[in-house]
Amino acid sequence: MGLFFYVIFLFMDNIQMVDLKSQYTKIKTEVDTEIQKVIDASSFINGHKVKEFSKSLENYLGVKHVIPCANGTDALQIALMALGLKPGDEVITSGFTFVATVEVVALLGLKLVFADVEAGTYNINADIIESLITEKTKAIVPVHLFGQGAEMNKIMDIAKKHNLFVVEDTAQAIGADYQMDNNSTKKLGTIGHIGTTSFFPSKNLGCFGDGGALFTNDDLLAEKARQIINHGSKVKYYHDVVGVNSRLDTIQAAVLDVKLKYLDDYKKARQTAAKFYDNAFKLSKNIIIPERNPKSEHVFHQYTLKIIGIDRDELKEYLAEHKIPAMIYYPVPLHLQKAYINLGYNENDFPVSEELCKTVLSLPMHTELTVNELKYITETILNYVKK
Repeated sequence: MGLFFYVIFLFMDNIQMVDLKSQYTKIKTEVDTEIQKVIDASSFINGHKVKEFSKSLENYLGVKHVIPCANGTDALQIALMALGLKPGDEVITSGFTFVATVEVVALLGLKLVFADVEAGTYNINADIIESLITEKTKAIVPVHLFGQGAEMNKIMDIAKKHNLFVVEDTAQAIGADYQMDNNSTKKLGTIGHIGTTSFFPSKNLGCFGDGGALFTNDDLLAEKARQIINHGSKVKYYHDVVGVNSRLDTIQAAVLDVKLKYLDDYKKARQTAAKFYDNAFKLSKNIIIPERNPKSEHVFHQYTLKIIGIDRDELKEYLAEHKIPAMIYYPVPLHLQKAYINLGYNENDFPVSEELCKTVLSLPMHTELTVNELKYITETILNYVKK
């Protein structure tokens, strides 16, 4: 280890996977002021700031309706409920994602149908979706994993051909632009029939607790979603459908309304860090940098490598010894999880997903990464690879 990196090592106690404290410090005055306004008004549920944030996000995304809710998992469940799906209806999605995407499908009694993913982008392989469609298929749920879009042009064409709904899981890709076949640009989450997101604190747009939202241009779907999140009620104490209790509280809306103003700046900071990683690793035979979908902007919720020809887990341990956090998203594909073993899938059914679970490694990625931190992270990894 050179002198520079030895000195850096001595001061590297604070490298974070996500540095929320430093991000907050930069906007502390604005955030604290807005939180205090909510406290002074004492309107903590469905307060005015919830409506303000909804309007702000509608304008940012270029979508007609934003319906806030309590978290991203609820958003997915409410979206499927609003579509009127019934037990036994089939839903096609990826098995290489966080469990929330499939959890809600199972909870509603719908049938999960997994599709394998692309080896380069880690997103659902749109070329195999059509082969999975049956007379019971009702919806496709593409997950825009790690910050870039699935092949939405192909997916929307398939959905139109087979009269299927598309629910976009945009929890990791809010703010990303996508180029449509007609050369127009839309934000991910606004292309399908309904989109969902999470405002979990570590997300690109995160609050200080739990939060989520649905997006749609369909007036009827928006009305149904609003009714479902409020106990199935349009008028207080009159319940027309079975609903849930899922509301974004006013303090979280106040935080999000401030942070939304900085989302494009946050996006650029993440893209700058990703470019640094790209340049550092692009010539390595053992490190495969994330492939980009040319139609989609990548907003890098995660920067996820594939580690080839060396032991991924040993590298992760080596990084920990050198005060560098790293994470494995995800260690087990969903079709092999105990909770979903009853679906009848077996090992080797989805070879790309299974291989990714053995090789992926996500590096620190957030808006506050410094050049010195990036140098230290990349040089430490390259030093290990060259051993």
